[in-house]
Amino acid sequence: MSAPATASSEAASSTNAPVTTAGPGLPQDAPGAATSEETEALVRSVFIVGGLDCADCAAKLEKRIRRLQGVASVDLNFAASKLTAIHNCPSEAIVAAVERSGYSAAPAQRPGAKAPGGGMGAGTAAGTGGGAERSFLWRNQKAVLTASSGLFIVAAYLASYTGAGLPVVHGFFLAGMVLGGYHVAKAGFFALLGRTLDMNFLMTVAAVGATAIGQWNEGAAAVFLFSLGNTLQAYAFDRTRRSIRSLIELTPKEAVVRRWGNDIRLPVEEITIDDTVVVKPGERIPVDGMVTAGQSAVNQAPITGESTPVEKQEGAEVFAGTINGRGALEVRVTRKAQDTTISRILSLVEEAQARRAPSQQFVDVFARYYTPAVIVVATLVAVAPALFFGQPFIPWFKKALILLVISCPCALVISTPVAIVSAIGSASRLGVLIKGGAHLEAAGSLKAVAFDKTGTLTEGRPAVTDLVPEAGVTEKELLMAAAAAESRSEHPLAAAVLTRARHADLPITAAEATETVPGLGVRAVVDGVAITVGAEELAAPVSAAPVSAAAASLALRSRATELEAEGKTVAYVTRAGRFLGLCAVADRLRPGAPEAVAALESAGIARVVMLTGDNPATAAAVARRAGVGDFRASLLPEQKVDAVRGLLGTFGKVAMVGDGVNDAPALATATVGVAMGAAGSAAALETADVALMSDDLSKLAYLIRLGRRTLGIIRQNIAFSLTVKAVFLVLTFLNLATLWMAVFADTGAALIVIANGLRLVRAR
Repeated sequence: MSAPATASSEAASSTNAPVTTAGPGLPQDAPGAATSEETEALVRSVFIVGGLDCADCAAKLEKRIRRLQGVASVDLNFAASKLTAIHNCPSEAIVAAVERSGYSAAPAQRPGAKAPGGGMGAGTAAGTGGGAERSFLWRNQKAVLTASSGLFIVAAYLASYTGAGLPVVHGFFLAGMVLGGYHVAKAGFFALLGRTLDMNFLMTVAAVGATAIGQWNEGAAAVFLFSLGNTLQAYAFDRTRRSIRSLIELTPKEAVVRRWGNDIRLPVEEITIDDTVVVKPGERIPVDGMVTAGQSAVNQAPITGESTPVEKQEGAEVFAGTINGRGALEVRVTRKAQDTTISRILSLVEEAQARRAPSQQFVDVFARYYTPAVIVVATLVAVAPALFFGQPFIPWFKKALILLVISCPCALVISTPVAIVSAIGSASRLGVLIKGGAHLEAAGSLKAVAFDKTGTLTEGRPAVTDLVPEAGVTEKELLMAAAAAESRSEHPLAAAVLTRARHADLPITAAEATETVPGLGVRAVVDGVAITVGAEELAAPVSAAPVSAAAASLALRSRATELEAEGKTVAYVTRAGRFLGLCAVADRLRPGAPEAVAALESAGIARVVMLTGDNPATAAAVARRAGVGDFRASLLPEQKVDAVRGLLGTFGKVAMVGDGVNDAPALATATVGVAMGAAGSAAALETADVALMSDDLSKLAYLIRLGRRTLGIIRQNIAFSLTVKAVFLVLTFLNLATLWMAVFADTGAALIVIANGLRLVRAR
């Protein structure tokens, strides 16, 4: 460990935020809780803790910090290596307490803040330092000491084989124990002072005990293996935490801002809402905002997981951390650096990783009773045979030391969080934000999925789907006439017609006069010629020589009936009393929707249902095109809730997929609520259990597969951890286990569990 990472008062104050008086959410009976007069002084501080490699040790560290005078509440997020404290004692007192326990602590920086220069402390988590970083081994002094410990132990064995005296051999073993066990003994000592017995204390007792009975080699080997295991665990979690925190490193630290007619470069934390930021081709976009000038393709993969760039032009929303393509953009800032979508994603992912899944809650309860029970058994094994049965003390004392090592619940306690951390991190990089381990586990056991229609299975905006010209009329002529008539209309169908015309690069002649006929359509005069767009009967009075409804050909009317049966809104277009053809408008099916529904069924989902407030004819048409076999139409929001409850009663575990706002009651009722297209929606990010950052429905099947795979790995880890414990308990009493073997097995089990969980980092 490098020099202790102390927090200056200035640094601490930069991350401390005042907590309101009366302390909403503060525990009233917490140790060290302040009185009502003192709550004015309470502040909230966030620290990055370095060197955390054991979930059980992290839980005990949290208890020690909670006992500090002046600390009202504390939460240690092991997955994010982040400690949050509400306190009125100096921040330095918290940092010192963390460092006495064998870890490092430094104030966390606000997202978007410029990182200070200099190196990182021992085990300091990624994301807090600036510039190029040294390798893990050089950043973590424990790793250096572990390597040195191993060299001395090798030297001890070489000395014994070359005939060196016992003082030399024991000296090498002792040096190896001191180097490898320094931080272990220090942390164990302060754990004892804090009235907790963590693995560091148990390992220290085991090493001292082995030395006391002359087992120098076993004591040294045990300490080295334990230190090596901790180092490898720290390295594995360092990689996982770094992969999540690397999200925030995607955001540039500076940006070019246009102020008072000049382009100036500023730190992103100094950029304010409504500033204009200039983004050159190939640069990362530094802020969330709206494009005010320019056109370019933007790679949004860091936010949405989309594999192809998205075209952006004036009025389009862009996100911090995404990569601009070949065109220059001017962006009006809509969120400050600390409030950007990528910052919110990072915060939500870290919070999600800290939330305990049901399987983790079971493991935590099991470990709470398991460790003390084994310690009691080890104590009895050490003293009872000699006191009551006249057995020799040393062999039974050695068995007790082995039991102490076996009592370490690290592999068991870490079996669930390592899988949850890896899976949630992997999903976030693919644009699937899972709000906690419980939701991930629930996704793995889903039996039914309910979709909202508008904005979920469909795109949520009307579009021209069919142009059917009469004989002798071209599609271009038909579309130009319809667009001219609708040029001054604000109806959503008018917007669909105009959008289609613009995409076809057709000139649009503005109407000279427009009349909206409720329930029928639009009459307009364009270049002195009357045009109608709407119901067939709307055409009758448009000219001095009225046309009858029969003037539309039978083929045209037959085609209109077919289109209406497909759930489309059909408008007849006439010009100067002549029918030009049909323009059909509908909310188009979202690309990939049928494939996504089929993938869900292939993944074992027993029922896929569409819930909509739309009419039955339109609902039936959309369900048919999407491949959804069951739908419920004309539903009010409360009726959607009833429908979800009915599915829950039948299938047990149900997901509801909607827009995260209008379908909030149904999303909340379902086992897992999934919000679509949440990249630009703060409400969806906050309310849903799972948020699909893009509009990619195929991610639903991925979510279910990921949940099932995570559940499988958790079960494997728990079973493996318990099996190793059981086997070594038996081997101990059969005189087949040694101290170093027990340490090797315990450390090896933890590493295997971690490696198994880390397979989810690259899950697809």
